[in-house]
Amino acid sequence: MRIRPVSAVTSALLVLSTLVLAAPHARAAAPVRAAAHTRVPLAIGHRGVPVQAPENTLASVDRAAELGITWVENDVQRTKDGALIVMHDTTLERTTDVKRRFPGRAPWKIADFTLAEIRKLDAGSWYDRRFAGERVPTLRSYLQRVDRNRQKLLLEVKAPELYPGIERQLASELQRAGWLNARHVRSSLVVQSFSAASLKAFHRVRPDVKTGFLGAPKPSELRSYAAFADQINPHHRSVTAAWVRAVHALRGPHGRMLEVSAWTVDNGDRAVALARMGVDGIISNAPHEIEDALEEDLDEQNEQDEQDEEEDDGLSILGFLGL
Repeated sequence: MRIRPVSAVTSALLVLSTLVLAAPHARAAAPVRAAAHTRVPLAIGHRGVPVQAPENTLASVDRAAELGITWVENDVQRTKDGALIVMHDTTLERTTDVKRRFPGRAPWKIADFTLAEIRKLDAGSWYDRRFAGERVPTLRSYLQRVDRNRQKLLLEVKAPELYPGIERQLASELQRAGWLNARHVRSSLVVQSFSAASLKAFHRVRPDVKTGFLGAPKPSELRSYAAFADQINPHHRSVTAAWVRAVHALRGPHGRMLEVSAWTVDNGDRAVALARMGVDGIISNAPHEIEDALEEDLDEQNEQDEQDEEEDDGLSILGFLGL
């Protein structure tokens, strides 16, 4: 936190304090102005905390819990035999040892492998030897871990055009895992996608669940998204204060103000700028660092507000005394 020098007005107040106390009408001359307290956006772990553990693994979501990160984001896709797993890329190559285990199966698409085959893969060694043996989690095991950690989930339906009917299957899996009860639906789950068609399909199946559209529609288009999406979640470079105000001016399908969660932000200064534009959430690979930057900025804003209030009061007192 920055330490600010004592202002001239503050110095004058110290000298004149006894005069103020002696003046019976001085209090009436000082305006009342409450310090402003800005709400801090949520810091959401992008695929867990991938700056400290391999993305979209149980190790990553556990690390988020250890760092005090309540909200985590993940990606869901479907195997050849219909199992839902947690992985970002539509191929297995980047984040597993699939090339070594199945060298003749290029381009190693998730949809070409069974769950039993994917369970054989190492999803941690590519990141660091400490995570050797980490597995690609099924959605069920991921949901259980997030629940055990008392965390909340921003779940992305990844590339739904590759997996026809995944929206209804996802709803069934969430139901079986206990994630569609009143508590989870009320405050612990958002389903999002880049596909408006997929999001509409999921909303038709489970209209009670909050949903988020990934993208930055023009202000003139926002009303159509508000029919099926509770959040509009853009890339952070698309965000302006005017655009956030346009989103917040609308209500989503559950009658509440549309929300904005920007992605993917790993710079504290950029996070602070987005917070001042009014975003509701910031998705980050380093959510703990973003959270620290936002809290520090809030402290500095409140400190500045207190100093400004003090100086306003001081100017009023000086005016009353004719100085």
